[in-house]
Amino acid sequence: MLDYMKGIVAEVTESILVLEVGQIGFRIHISGREAQALPGRGEEVKIYTYLSVREDALTLFGFLSKDDLEMYKLLLNVNGIGPKAALGVLSVMTADDLRFAVLADDWKAIAKAPGVGNKTAQKMILELKDRVSLEDAFEKKLAHADGAESPAALDGEFQARTEAIQAMVALGYSNSDALKAIRRAQITDDMDTETILKLALKQMVFL
Repeated sequence: MLDYMKGIVAEVTESILVLEVGQIGFRIHISGREAQALPGRGEEVKIYTYLSVREDALTLFGFLSKDDLEMYKLLLNVNGIGPKAALGVLSVMTADDLRFAVLADDWKAIAKAPGVGNKTAQKMILELKDRVSLEDAFEKKLAHADGAESPAALDGEFQARTEAIQAMVALGYSNSDALKAIRRAQITDDMDTETILKLALKQMVFL
């Protein structure tokens, strides 16, 4: 019904944005991350929205990026995850962080979200794993990277990490273990595939 809304920031709290659109104030539920990233009162902003429809209420949830909105919708497909719990997950991690957490079986990171326990986090990973690919996670991370970094450097980093993961899988490690090791290793942007691979293999003893 609603894809996005563009209007003036009328009021912002840690969880609510009042967006004035055509002299109408829309009450939109947002995460703490979104609240901090919003422009000041009186400024214009574009918010991607999801309308939750229940018998007793119509509730709007809003995000500054379409990617966060799409990830939010994926979370709602997980059995037992409602609109507020899904918003809670995206209040403690970005869509990029969530994708990598799912791929790495890092349920502890997801369980830090309010209203999400250990079992729910594990269940979330189980149900989302088939809907998230490593290639897509890296490509979206690359697209969201800080504009201060050069596209060429980012592309090289993406390629090196991807090749290191592929090499570990070829050595017999699972995709999730390879990604866990890459995430734990202290990798810098200037490292080549061989260096990243060596550091990641050293991390395998701690998994």
